[in-house]
Parts: sequence; structure tokens; C-alpha cells
Amino acid sequence: MAARIFQIPKNALQSGKARTGTWMLEFVPAEAKTPDPLTGWAGSGDTLEQIKLGFPSEAAARAYAERNGIAYNVVPTPPKTLKLQAYADNFR
Repeated sequence: MAARIFQIPKNALQSGKARTGTWMLEFVPAEAKTPDPLTGWAGSGDTLEQIKLGFPSEAAARAYAERNGIAYNVVPTPPKTLKLQAYADNFR
């Protein structure tokens, strides 16, 4: 049973930063998804894939994983880059 811990990134369609400070713990899929012969939908028998736990900090997520004996991998948050440009740059 392995999991990954990561911070929720800002959605490209949102301008605010709500819920971006939340850290998530998701379990790594134990088996590959296979198409259902009747409907064609992809699915598997792995029920842990449906569990997503939210934490206020990385330390809280790590403590939960260690307390419950879950092997985890922390995915670092990518650095934020700002593209600074002036309105006048549209007319050059």
C-alpha cells in the first residue's frame, strides 16, 4: 500500500487561490484499469484508488501516513512563475 502526498495546484480556470494550501494523500493504483466488456468503461477492483484525504499541512499528511504504516512519496510543489507584462506590450 503506497501513497503520494502533494499540494493541490491552482486550477487554470480560477483566478483565486482558495483550497490551494491543502495537501492531499492519494493511494497509488495497485492494478491497471481494464475496460468493462459490456459498457466499455475503464475500471478496476482496487477500492483504495477512490480514497483522497485532505490535510492542512504537509507535516500532518506525513504524520498520518507514518502513524498508519503507509509508504508515501512527497511530490514537491512546482515553483510559481509570474509573467510580468504591461498593457502597452499588446501594441508592439
